[in-house]
Amino acid sequence: MESENSTTTVTEFVLLGLTQSHKLQYCLYVLFFLLYVITWLLNFTIIATVCVDQQLHTPMYFLLANLAFLDISDSSVNTPKLLSGLLTQHTMISFNECFLQIFFFHFIAGAMAFLLVGMTVDRYVAICEPLRYLSIMSWNTCTGLVAAAWFGGFLHSVVQIGFLLQLPFCGPNVLDNFYCDVPQVIKLACTDTRTARLQMVLNNGVILITLFVILIISNVVILLKIRTCITEGKRKALSTCGTQITVVSLIFIPCIFTYAQPYKKYPRDKVASIVYTVVTPMLNPMIYTLRNAEMKKAIRRTLGKIFLSVGIRKPGRTVDPKTSNLVFP
Repeated sequence: MESENSTTTVTEFVLLGLTQSHKLQYCLYVLFFLLYVITWLLNFTIIATVCVDQQLHTPMYFLLANLAFLDISDSSVNTPKLLSGLLTQHTMISFNECFLQIFFFHFIAGAMAFLLVGMTVDRYVAICEPLRYLSIMSWNTCTGLVAAAWFGGFLHSVVQIGFLLQLPFCGPNVLDNFYCDVPQVIKLACTDTRTARLQMVLNNGVILITLFVILIISNVVILLKIRTCITEGKRKALSTCGTQITVVSLIFIPCIFTYAQPYKKYPRDKVASIVYTVVTPMLNPMIYTLRNAEMKKAIRRTLGKIFLSVGIRKPGRTVDPKTSNLVFP
């Protein structure tokens, strides 16, 4: 599609995607499709296990299940467009769809960032105030943390879209990325965008840097507390903090790289976008489950129940409901 002239309002955008090489496009399609399927399977497994297994009905796993839901949602906002773009030369996206994509992406990503703060609060209370853990991290507290995370993400996204909708778009209409996002859309505005870029830094970069610093400091404080006060369970606590720091770094560092530099463009921008839109939602459940023995045991118990109730019900066999043993006629 040719760019609109300066007197015409843009009604759709052209997404250039990741690469123009057909062979590389097909290889990337297979790779990212597999990542997307794995993301769904892993995160859905966590959600289902937490819901089914009574032993996981604790604040930590309640927050973890919410993070898994956000990972699925975050991946589903942009990955389908990425996959469709890899099968075509250029991908068209309407103006309204583009802004909806930006809204939901920042809504979910913002909620995820604030939820990680809530998860750090949970770990701090569990490690530093173990005797008061259940009274402090009550059901109302956990629900409040999740609701606050969603509200924070919603407010962040609404402010973002509110500023973008004030900009005029009359051409060009080509976005050098595989999805609509604030930095690329701002560049297409038919006006001086210095104020819009500054707003992006304040609403994205500053918030990201602030939350990142808070999370790192919180985990350092927890590590110091572990070193000085805790004797039993120290290894498990250290592992939990290491997991949190890994997840925080994977999410925040690429985002800060993208949103805190409004006046610069690097070839690595698309790589950073891939990390926090496709790779991180898949890695989060892997990091939490592979490093969590209790979660792995719960998944095995859940899968065992599924196979026991479904897989072995064959003609000529029944299952004793009290002993769960096979009974042959």
